[in-house]
Amino acid sequence: MNYTHTACLGAGVIGASWTALFLASGRSVAVYDPSPEAEKTVREYVETAWPTLTRMGLTENGTPDALTFHASAAAAVEGSDFVQENVPERLAIKHALFAEIEPTLKPGAIVASSASGLTLGQMQGGWTDPSPLVLGHPFNPPHLVPLVEVMGNERTGAGVADAAAAFYESIGKVTVRVHKEVPGHVANRLQAAVWREAIHLAKEGVASVGDIDKAMWAGPGLRWAAMGPTACFSMGAGPGGLQAFCDHFRDTFNGWWDDLGQPHLDDETIALIVEGANEAAGDLSHADMLERRDAMIVAMQEVLRPYRKV
Repeated sequence: MNYTHTACLGAGVIGASWTALFLASGRSVAVYDPSPEAEKTVREYVETAWPTLTRMGLTENGTPDALTFHASAAAAVEGSDFVQENVPERLAIKHALFAEIEPTLKPGAIVASSASGLTLGQMQGGWTDPSPLVLGHPFNPPHLVPLVEVMGNERTGAGVADAAAAFYESIGKVTVRVHKEVPGHVANRLQAAVWREAIHLAKEGVASVGDIDKAMWAGPGLRWAAMGPTACFSMGAGPGGLQAFCDHFRDTFNGWWDDLGQPHLDDETIALIVEGANEAAGDLSHADMLERRDAMIVAMQEVLRPYRKV
């Protein structure tokens, strides 16, 4: 199935970004969000994102005009082949939404949830038959960052997770498969681990918040944008590969791991990192930082595209 007609339920930052990407890929998109400002904000988001999507070569088959807005979630999903759910991460809200749309879903339609903090099993509680539901967790903003974490389980229909992954890949996404339910899935846990140590270093006065961020983007972050940490370390000890690296650095890493901090986001810690982040940002506004972030993400992907094999 080509999944030519899609729906986005919830049109905040994530939903609007998905909408822009689906439109760019040549799909029509039906949007539902209870906010009276939803249509205005989504159309403005798509208009702003479109030149960037064009620069990335993603709009050749798409048009921003294949967009409709609906007064209910049930109306939005009617006739849709693929539904991306992005409503607030509260189980009661998600369960109520799923109960509303289940009777009107097109046979064979897939519903993918963008949830980052809830598990697939928790969300399946809102269904009579949860076979159409998969996890389809993106990284923000979905129209620029290619990652999607896809998961099905024993209650997911046969082939549904595979079909969802194939759909995402057809619109330029990079998918990873999650095989076991854990809070935060995969990528969020990785970044949470790094951020925890960044906060620990700041609290201990080892370096400023700005310099800790700089140490990431100018060092390991640059390598990790090309390859993941395990692949990078496999090249760190010469022809002997990862085995040689582990043999050489076993005690070093064990010592570092034993010394890693375990800070918590209490009021004092939050105040420390907020002050540090504001100092590092200087005169840049929130909008300035968003623009700079997005421009750099696009530029990196353009440069890396000829080398990327996934």
